[in-house]
Amino acid sequence: MTAGKYFVLLGVAAFGAIGDTLLARGMKSFGAVAPSQIFHLLSAVLNPWVFLGIFFLLAFMSAYLSALSWADLTYVLPATAFGYVFIAVIARFLLHEHISPVRWLGIVLITAGVGFVAGGPESSSTKKTGGTESALSTAGTRP
Repeated sequence: MTAGKYFVLLGVAAFGAIGDTLLARGMKSFGAVAPSQIFHLLSAVLNPWVFLGIFFLLAFMSAYLSALSWADLTYVLPATAFGYVFIAVIARFLLHEHISPVRWLGIVLITAGVGFVAGGPESSSTKKTGGTESALSTAGTRP
């Protein structure tokens, strides 16, 4: 795997964590919103923290789509789990949230699991690159 692909996977984890953290920060300053108050919830987008969080989540989605274009979902999705580590660190030190030892243990277990999954190939033998036919089209089904 190239350095650029590692950078994309790092972007997936970092952009998602930063976006979620900014959304949390913005909604805490915005206040509680009931599901029945949909127009009030939509006005939350005007909060600068929420707006910036949405921007980072759009960057997350772009990196995620890029990663899915060259790697299997079973490879990309576990790589996003590193975002849990980023979220915990950001929430602890920037949002000053208390994270219990049980949650830290959970984060360590998730990270260890990702390490096991990441050791496998980035693409299965059924996925072809370079514009050739996919497994679906060879089976007679067009996407």
